[in-house]
Amino acid sequence: MPLLAPREGVPPVITDEHGLAEAVAAFTAGSGPVAVDAERASGYRYGQRAYLVQLRREGVGTALVDPIGCPDLSALGEALSSEEWVLHAATQDLPCLRAIGMEPARLFDTELAGRLAGFARVGLGVMVETVLGYTLEKGHSAVDWSTRPLPEPWLRYAALDVELLVDLRDALEQELGEQGKLDWALEEFAAIAAAPPAPPRQDPWRRTSGMHKVRRRRQMAAVRELWTARDAVAQRRDLSPSKVLSDTAIVAAALAMPKDVAELTGLQGFGHRMGRKQLHAWQEAVDRARDIPETELPQPGRPTAGPPPPRAWAEKDPVAAARLTAARAAISARAEELNLPQENLLTPDTVRRLCWEPPAEPEQEAVARALRELGARDWQIGQTASLLVEALAAQA
Repeated sequence: MPLLAPREGVPPVITDEHGLAEAVAAFTAGSGPVAVDAERASGYRYGQRAYLVQLRREGVGTALVDPIGCPDLSALGEALSSEEWVLHAATQDLPCLRAIGMEPARLFDTELAGRLAGFARVGLGVMVETVLGYTLEKGHSAVDWSTRPLPEPWLRYAALDVELLVDLRDALEQELGEQGKLDWALEEFAAIAAAPPAPPRQDPWRRTSGMHKVRRRRQMAAVRELWTARDAVAQRRDLSPSKVLSDTAIVAAALAMPKDVAELTGLQGFGHRMGRKQLHAWQEAVDRARDIPETELPQPGRPTAGPPPPRAWAEKDPVAAARLTAARAAISARAEELNLPQENLLTPDTVRRLCWEPPAEPEQEAVARALRELGARDWQIGQTASLLVEALAAQA
């Protein structure tokens, strides 16, 4: 059944402190879990800030809050701090919610619940249709949410994203309970809520699309200089970096190392539509890379604290490679028995680290302790420790 509009209609967007105070009072007086969602402007604006926050609670209805007009939502976050928040793919929204003062102490993630329950597809629209029998409009997920005023169809779409979120939560809780997985899910949700913010990425310029084509260290330096210059412009102009200069253009310039603007203009991504001032800025970045002393050029690979890529294990340590093969097979088989994704049973990184540096004595207690130190939850340890003991022992 298509769900075309929220039950109470599309609420007006809260854009000032007075409206926010009324929302705080209303949601404090409501009952039950709070459905929460946020819309960002990925691909349009710099960073991952929230441009609309949607909430819904029994006894209140739906509220749409504009974080541009109300940049500090800590009063709302504090009022709801002791309640359970229901989010879909919580790890995507939590960073931008934290930035405006909203952070849950308890949460229920309907996407993760769907994964643990064994659903093949866990997007919100698919889950609502599969579990509740309603079809949601999903046509505005990639629009520029920094647009003001927000068009009514977009607001209707945003309100519908939280319309049935608590209903979905209740149905999934029942399903997980029937499968004997509810305690597992609650452990996962608690871990998400307690996790600290992710640290800044090291050398983010290395994630430039097409970076694998860049082999020489001076060319890598050019990628770094161009990426850094682009990031500064994007931040200053509040634009997505890709709208300032594409990754394709950065890689093309790094590979060619043009000697002047005329040569740069002939490369992909640098055309006649680009202003002369911009072209000079990009050429200056290439020139800086050309002038970097040899000893200060970036190294081809990033130093990593963990094990090497699995493809190199057979050559570096054949016994470890055999351990990894046995462990992967055991985890895969157990995940299939439990009808959940292998990566949710135990992350591939955890399996790799355990197999690369296993306990001196691969016994149950030692393996369980190692898994816990690597961040595995109790339920994961209970389901996998004995399997991993066998895999490690077989290859000792």
